[in-house]
Amino acid sequence: MNRVEIRAKLEETYKQFGEFLSDLSEDEFDYAPPGKWNAGQQAEHLIKSTKPILNGLSIPKMMIGMQFGKANRPSKSYPELVERYQEQLANNTKPAPSAYAPSRVNFSDVAKLVNTQREIIQKIIKKLDSWSGKDMDKYVFPHPLLGKVTVREMMYFTIYHADHHQSIIKLYLRGV
Repeated sequence: MNRVEIRAKLEETYKQFGEFLSDLSEDEFDYAPPGKWNAGQQAEHLIKSTKPILNGLSIPKMMIGMQFGKANRPSKSYPELVERYQEQLANNTKPAPSAYAPSRVNFSDVAKLVNTQREIIQKIIKKLDSWSGKDMDKYVFPHPLLGKVTVREMMYFTIYHADHHQSIIKLYLRGV
């Protein structure tokens, strides 16, 4: 995907997630199997996961290179990144790092969750205006499960992450 396609896919994916979340009943929103996150917590996790990406994209590129380094390999394709993430998830037994773990979320917070996520994604999209494709493949960000990934791969992950959590919610709701 090029930058324009990434921007469009980010917007589309998070819009769909927000609409999905908004369409849930209170019972659906609150439901989760024992020890799992409900829909609101899944949404809060996505917010907590995208805020650092926005912050990272706000840092001057030179500082990103100094702080996190530069890529020593080409960026993976979207399918390759998704496959790698799924493999890492399958082999990981640890919970999400506490910085990304949600707290209790109330059904009355749906609109706030959707609006907050929309604002973050819009800001990420705007930040991408200053990133060339070459720069997206040159600089890396740390990912808690994948290690160092290029900025392009982080955008791919961010797109997939919303679909992943929406699928989890749907899976849980099928079990109700």
